Amino acid sequence: MRFGSFLVTLVGVGLAAGAVFLAKDYLGDPTGAATASPATPQTVNIVIAKRDIEFGQPVGPQALTVQQWPAEAVPRGAFTSISALVGDDATQNKRALVRLYEGEVILASKLSEPGERVTIVQKLGENTRAMAIKVDAVTAVGGFVTPGDYVDILLTQTSGDSMRAGTILQNIRVIGVDQQSEESADQPVVARTVTVEVSPDQGQRLALAQRAGTLSLTLRTLNEVQDTALDLVELSDLFAAPEPEVEVDVQAEVEAPVSPRKPSITVRRGTETQTVQLR
Repeated sequence: MRFGSFLVTLVGVGLAAGAVFLAKDYLGDPTGAATASPATPQTVNIVIAKRDIEFGQPVGPQALTVQQWPAEAVPRGAFTSISALVGDDATQNKRALVRLYEGEVILASKLSEPGERVTIVQKLGENTRAMAIKVDAVTAVGGFVTPGDYVDILLTQTSGDSMRAGTILQNIRVIGVDQQSEESADQPVVARTVTVEVSPDQGQRLALAQRAGTLSLTLRTLNEVQDTALDLVELSDLFAAPEPEVEVDVQAEVEAPVSPRKPSITVRRGTETQTVQLR
């Protein structure tokens, strides 16, 4: 009897222990599936700027460093090693086509060809020209025009006592202020020349306008604006009195009696014709 009781107790303890382990597994993973450890994301080396690199400066190994980057997020045109970007001959180093900031990923689209000379020419679009305009603090918007801005160009002419002004070019991109062509410049500079990007035809107009009078720049808004042709403004227009408004009595015009048309006949005698009104 005692042996039977002992056996029943032993079986009960075993069942209880099994139930505890089953409950632990169920609470730890309700789906009953084994928990898999997350996969470690793959990374690769990528070349970034170790310090700021100005426009036109050569990109040498001293200005570069590498950083771990997710392999699936590597930008197009990035370099995975410094040796792939910089050669043994320092004179053949690529140059920055734009300003590169510290920590920025180095992309092939922002670099010149090996040994290529970088000037303002690289900023010009297809079939465009760079042309300088003589300005001062007043005609250049107080020095607030910077590379990358868009402006309208106005011509002011004086002839005796008469003056006139008109907009000759609209939506023109500024690519240089004096010898500064870096578009990240945000400090006002009182310049003596502003270089703009124009088409060949616009360049001819601009050259003639500089000889014909004084050029002024107006800074455009960042929002897109539909350009329209503007009329010339003369000095007399500033003081011209507005035309008086004529009030028209529409009701009187509507109610005005209409004279009835009298009947008539046409009498022809040979080559002569006569119209006779009938009473």
